[in-house]
Amino acid sequence: MPVEKSELSRFELGQYYVANLFLKGMIGAMRLLPYERRIATMGAFVRGLAPAVGFTKRVRSNLKLTCPDLPETEVKRICRAVPDNAGRAIMEHFSPEDFTERQKNAKVSGSGIAAFEQAVAEGRPVMMITAHFGHYLAARIALQARSGKPIGCLYRRMANPYFNEMYVDAFHKTGEPMFEQGRRGMVEMVRSLKKGGIIAIVSDLHAHGGEELTFFGKPAVTSVLNAELAMKYDAVLIPCYAVRQANGIDFEIVLHDPVPHTDPKTMTQFINDDLEGMVREHMGQWFWIHRRWKAWNGLGVQPQDMP
Repeated sequence: MPVEKSELSRFELGQYYVANLFLKGMIGAMRLLPYERRIATMGAFVRGLAPAVGFTKRVRSNLKLTCPDLPETEVKRICRAVPDNAGRAIMEHFSPEDFTERQKNAKVSGSGIAAFEQAVAEGRPVMMITAHFGHYLAARIALQARSGKPIGCLYRRMANPYFNEMYVDAFHKTGEPMFEQGRRGMVEMVRSLKKGGIIAIVSDLHAHGGEELTFFGKPAVTSVLNAELAMKYDAVLIPCYAVRQANGIDFEIVLHDPVPHTDPKTMTQFINDDLEGMVREHMGQWFWIHRRWKAWNGLGVQPQDMP
């Protein structure tokens, strides 16, 4: 977990400071380009860097585990598309003004629109369950514009305390409120739900303390907290995805039917299955670089079982 500056050594602080200067300089240089060109350029940069930093290896490993029958041509395509999408999302995050202006009028579709609008009209709490797919912030921006309501967002602080300031500032420019992962952020998020607020949460990460469910047919340790909160506060739990369009710049926001309230494990497996369906339709848009399948407390895919 990220720590405070006071907990870091001078050497660690120095490393982070230098890295922060480099990252800010690179992002600042990219921002001199017109919006569409800077997004495409960052995508190409990360795509080119992927083999050297291990991204390609991780994507191939995850695909071999979950989709061993994929033809090599498709694997190569995904290995290029995933870091390209990641690079574009990074630059979109650090172009919050242009990104917001571009995505506030994004197309919104899907069978979950009626449920979303009804819940908003009734003042009922809504949990938009999304993933590291396309770029989830596009969904937040578009749905805030559509509903006229703020959508709270849970985020995790970056390890680099200097760069974190720029990262969080960009988050705030896409909307309020923001909840930092941790005890205080959780209290604030729950308070928002109690008041009938709308929050957006990504649900596709390996979670220490989670339950062993499945994702792409393999054991995946997954947090059931979102489902528990939805049941406790009678929130409408809606799977939501921002699908990057063919031009690489625009998005379509897709809302699926709400997750039926049953029990936390069943609801969370429903969410995993729903996301899997979307990923299978757009294999290059999910963040296959994540270590989604790994062990915890005897659960999940064990190291010796990874390709």
